Amino acid sequence: MSKITMYSKKTCPFCVRAEQLLKTKGVSDLNKIEVDTNQDELQIMIARTGRRTVPQIFIGDTFVGGFDDLAELEHAGKLDGLLNL
Repeated sequence: MSKITMYSKKTCPFCVRAEQLLKTKGVSDLNKIEVDTNQDELQIMIARTGRRTVPQIFIGDTFVGGFDDLAELEHAGKLDGLLNL
């Protein structure tokens, strides 16, 4: 399974939904980086993605985007391929 990194905030409902979706796909090792408590990581996220909103999700080296993008991949049947299931 690919390494998954998710930039998130503690109070973000879309972050919770993204994490739940990933867990239903069998993801147990999620590298979750909380940007509300670490401004340096927030700046890194912005530099990597060009976005300021969370979640921002990477599967391996592939930038997926936010929860809506992740859900769209699942709906289109493409998420399993990225996760290498």
